[in-house]
Amino acid sequence: MGACLGVCSLLSCVSCLCGSAPCLLCGCCPSTRNSTITRLCFTLFLFLGTLVSIIMIIPGVEAELHKLPGFCEGGASIIGTEGKVNCKSFLGHKSVYRMCFATAAFFFLFALMMMCVRSSKDPRASIQNGFWFFKFLILIGITVGAFYIPDGSFTSVWFYFGVVGSFHFILIQLILLIDFAHSWSQIWLHNADEGSAKSWYAALFFFTFLFYAVSIAAVVLLYVYYTKPDDCTENKVLISLNLIFCIMVSVLSVLPKIQDAQPHSGLLQASIITLYTMFVTWSALANVPRKDCNPTLLVRVENNSTAGVTAGEPLTQWWDAPSIVGLVIFVLCTLFISIRSSDHAQVNKMMLTEESPGMLSGDSPTLEDGVHRAYDNEQDGVSYNYTFFHICLFLASLYIMMTLTNWYRPDEHHQKLTSPWTAVWVKISSSWTGLLLYVWTLIAPIVLPDRDFS
Repeated sequence: MGACLGVCSLLSCVSCLCGSAPCLLCGCCPSTRNSTITRLCFTLFLFLGTLVSIIMIIPGVEAELHKLPGFCEGGASIIGTEGKVNCKSFLGHKSVYRMCFATAAFFFLFALMMMCVRSSKDPRASIQNGFWFFKFLILIGITVGAFYIPDGSFTSVWFYFGVVGSFHFILIQLILLIDFAHSWSQIWLHNADEGSAKSWYAALFFFTFLFYAVSIAAVVLLYVYYTKPDDCTENKVLISLNLIFCIMVSVLSVLPKIQDAQPHSGLLQASIITLYTMFVTWSALANVPRKDCNPTLLVRVENNSTAGVTAGEPLTQWWDAPSIVGLVIFVLCTLFISIRSSDHAQVNKMMLTEESPGMLSGDSPTLEDGVHRAYDNEQDGVSYNYTFFHICLFLASLYIMMTLTNWYRPDEHHQKLTSPWTAVWVKISSSWTGLLLYVWTLIAPIVLPDRDFS
C-alpha cells in the first residue's frame, strides 16, 4: 500500500491529468487524438497496479507485508485454520489478489458508467476523457479498501473469476495476434509487389523459418523436460495434440483453395500462431501439479504449512519463465489495444473499435500559438466502445493476477499453495480455441463467398 501511495507523485507531475476533456497536453507531447490519450491514461493506471503487484511479491517486500494491521495477525477469518496456517507464506498471493481486485473493480465500475455513450457530447464522455486526478484517488480508495477484505472465501471465489477472465483475455490476445500476423504478411507482400521483391521475400522466409525453428526447439524441450519414457502420459498427449494441430494448420494455410481465396495467407501467419501455441502449451505444462512431470513447479508449494517453515527460510518465489514471457505479452497486447485499431474492418467490428468519421479523415487541428493539445475527435461519434475498452482492461487485470501468482491457489485446508489442473485445461483449451479462430480466418471466404473479407 505504501508503494501504491508513493506512485501518486508520478501522476501529479503531469498537469493535464487534473483537467477535463479535452485535456491540455504538456508542451513536450505532440497534438494527439483525445481518444488515444484517454486509452493510454487508463492503460497507465493498469500498469501502475501491475507494478505495485510486482513490488509486493518481491521477497524483501513480501516479508514486510505482515506488519499491515489485520493483514496477517488477527486477519485469519477462515474458521478452523487459526494457528494452522503460516500467513507469511501467503502474503504475496493475498496482496496480488487484492491489488488486482482493486484495478478490476475500478475498470468494471467505468464499464458500467460508460454504457451507451455515443459521442463526446454525452456528459459522461467528459468523465471518460478527464478528471484523471480524481480517478486516481478513486483507485487508491478502492485499493486501500481491498486490503481490508476478510480472507473468508474471497481468495477461492476470486480465483474462479480470475480463471474465467484470463481465458477471455487470452482469446483477445489471440485475436490481436492473428490480426497482427495477417497485417504483417499483407504489408510485406505489398512491399514486395511495389519494390525489391527478392529482399522482401527473403525477409518473409527468414522470419517464417525462425519462428518454425523456435517452435520445433520448444517441442523438443517440452518432451525432454516435461515427459518421461514410462510416465507423464497427460503431458505427452497435450504436447502431441498441439504439435499435430499446428502441422495441420500450417498445411491448411498453403492449400490451393485457401491461396485462391486468401492470396496473402501463408506460412508466416501459421508460424506465428504455431509459436504462440507452443508458448501456451509450455505455460500449461508449467501448471501440471506433479513434481515428477513438472520441473518448474515452485519448490515451496509443497511446504507452506506452519510446521514446515523454519526461521530464515525464504518465502515462495513466484517468478518463473512462463510468467515473465506472459507478462511481456500482456504489456504488448494492452498497448496494442490502447494505441491503434486494426487494419481489418472485421476485427474492428469484433473489438468494437470502428473508426469514427472524424478519425477517418485524418485531420488534426492547427496548433494555436505552438500549443500542443489533445483535440476532440469524437464529436460525431466515439472512435471506440468505452464499455468494451474497460471490459478489456477488467479482463487484463484478472489475467495479470493469475500470471503473477502462477495460477496457484490455497488448498482446501489453506495450509499450502497448489497448482490446480484447472489452470492446465484453461490454457490448453484457449490454445485450441485460438487455432480454431485462425482456421476460421482461412476458410471463411470459402464458406461464406458472398461476404467481403478483403
